[in-house]
Amino acid sequence: MPTSSMPLPSALDAATQTFPTLSATHVARLRNGAKVRKVEPGEVLFKPNDIDVPFFVLLSGEMEIVQPTIDGERPIVKHGPGAFTGELSMISGQRCLVTGRVTEPGEFLEIPQESLRNIVARDAELGEIFMRAFILRRVALISKGMGNVVILGSRHCANTLRLREFLSRNGHPYGYIDLDVDKTAQALLDRFEVKTGDVPVVICNGKTVLRNPTPLQLADCLGLNVSIDQAVVRDLIIVGAGPSGLAAAVYAASEGLDALVVETEAPGGQAGSSSKIENYLGFPTGVSGQELSNRALAQAQKFGAHMMIAHGVVQLKCSKRPYEVVLDNGTTLAARAIVISTGAQYNKPPIANLKKFEGQGIYYGATYIESQLCEDEEVIVVGGGNSAGQAAVYLSQTARKVYMLVRSGQLSDTMSRYLIQRITDNPKIEMHYKTEIVGLDGGMQLEQVSWIDRVTGETSTHDVRHVFIMAGASPRTEWLQGCIALDDKGFILTGRDLDAATGLVPPSVWPLTRAPQMLETSLPGVFAVGDVRAGNVKRVASAVGEGAISIHLVHRALAEL
Repeated sequence: MPTSSMPLPSALDAATQTFPTLSATHVARLRNGAKVRKVEPGEVLFKPNDIDVPFFVLLSGEMEIVQPTIDGERPIVKHGPGAFTGELSMISGQRCLVTGRVTEPGEFLEIPQESLRNIVARDAELGEIFMRAFILRRVALISKGMGNVVILGSRHCANTLRLREFLSRNGHPYGYIDLDVDKTAQALLDRFEVKTGDVPVVICNGKTVLRNPTPLQLADCLGLNVSIDQAVVRDLIIVGAGPSGLAAAVYAASEGLDALVVETEAPGGQAGSSSKIENYLGFPTGVSGQELSNRALAQAQKFGAHMMIAHGVVQLKCSKRPYEVVLDNGTTLAARAIVISTGAQYNKPPIANLKKFEGQGIYYGATYIESQLCEDEEVIVVGGGNSAGQAAVYLSQTARKVYMLVRSGQLSDTMSRYLIQRITDNPKIEMHYKTEIVGLDGGMQLEQVSWIDRVTGETSTHDVRHVFIMAGASPRTEWLQGCIALDDKGFILTGRDLDAATGLVPPSVWPLTRAPQMLETSLPGVFAVGDVRAGNVKRVASAVGEGAISIHLVHRALAEL
């Protein structure tokens, strides 16, 4: 073989999977329902903020994909014959992130988004090619910080951390400028007339400047919910996008139900912030909570489920069906059935100054962002459950030392055996049983932590700037008061548990002649799954199972209407 010859790219090569070339057979299968469009150089087929962008397959000619910035454009890729456009926004229905411009004349196949979703669901081979490419393209945008939003902030600012986590956990690419280290950032601040007190500053879509926005304001600016029709009466609303809610969304959408997921923060719930889940079926080397959540969300959207981000549900109107949920902005959404999967939130211990240092030394999740903040420093993890154990092991990779504080005298009752072994064998992790934090001190940032050993009564103070609290959990059920029966801790009673709680649920509350189904609440057609349900098993696998089972029960409830 001549030395100048190059081997053909492997079909397994990452670049080939990200930007594959369709065969003539593939293109022929796409022609049904598509139209052939003649294109000319300079023609812009789509640009950032466009919605419902068509899917294009190049038959001939060429085009370039670029991303506008405040200083010009950044090239992403050039497409030739056999290539196709799009990334995950093509499936999620969110606004476009890039510009597509024709560079050589030719003919393109133009396919509407809805038709593309039908192809992905119907044609297994093409669906796999497209979904893999869309996911890998989004991953590339995230890794290179090539999004339609730039955050100018400080690692010592709690609101900066909150916005970065919001975008990261929602899989939205963004650029980040650290004002503490970037000497050129001041020119950018001057350009947009930003004062120090406005930090964090967000430049949205290259032109809109948001000063210290809330996640909801950022979501609205980016149009993350632009494709949601709030007037339609849906088959199902799923409140909460933890593992159980995402599983319900996948099975509901794949079985033809019109399903909407409403999530306050980001997909995954508590599991979404787990650094590595190693006891989930099918992942022998483990999987991060965020990766699992993002895959599940893409899977649900592939089948047609819709996702509303950064909105909380504050009330359930339960007097008649369709039921209505009221959002934090006053908007109401109607559905014939509801699955509640709002999970539980970590309890906040009664420590003075706790709120002052939240996001500035006190954290409730251990993701990549937090791990970089405490590199080569000492940290504290509070809690004795699996989430705390996973956080301690993960943080030990970057931290100098991890103190693990547990109120009980052992871990075996609350933590998986494999995690206990990992912690015991890790020289960087120091266990302290029957120990609690009693004091926090510092200026703008946490600087010192005091804890007490309940056995000896000794209190000690340590120069620690980062504390991760993952102890206990309380359900998010305040919005259900007056509609659904709860136990004495606020968890939702379902199925047979309703019979045992006669003091809470008089017989007159249940209006049907049949008994409540297994995961059904005291309100017919409303189901509870995952950590919010009384008697749940706190494992990701069981939450996913409950979410899947709930859809079978939803079908039964809908058949009664």
